[in-house]
Amino acid sequence: MVGPHPLWLSAVTAVILDASDENVLLIRRADTGEWTPVTGIIDPGEQPAVAAAREALEEADVVIEVERLAGVGVTPPVVYENGDRAQYLDLIFTCRWISGHPRPADGEAVDARWFGVDLLPEMSADMRNRIDQARAGGPADFTIAAAPSSW
Repeated sequence: MVGPHPLWLSAVTAVILDASDENVLLIRRADTGEWTPVTGIIDPGEQPAVAAAREALEEADVVIEVERLAGVGVTPPVVYENGDRAQYLDLIFTCRWISGHPRPADGEAVDARWFGVDLLPEMSADMRNRIDQARAGGPADFTIAAAPSSW
């Protein structure tokens, strides 16, 4: 498809916790300056949990174990600077840090560091909700949201 048609993409959010469950690894995005968990687009044919582990290594230079699917949601529509429009089906995973010292590894982040879950930096309510879902420990929360009317 050519032109400014909206793209429907699959993505992952890797909420990476340390052994204590009291610290979460966040990155500061290079494009927006916002603090978020590790996120990324699933490659064609890639298993979502594999994508989460790949994104953690690519963005923060850490090796993780994906423990469970914590939630599924749909992001609000995004309009990029070049006019491209996209919306993402996001799979949220609870992940455990295995090794590596967090650092911005691929240019998509300008910082990567651990934060106490009670001392998180300012972030969007959506990102905070993803962290809360991953830490809840129960069955995956399948959130249903109204479809956007702007498209």
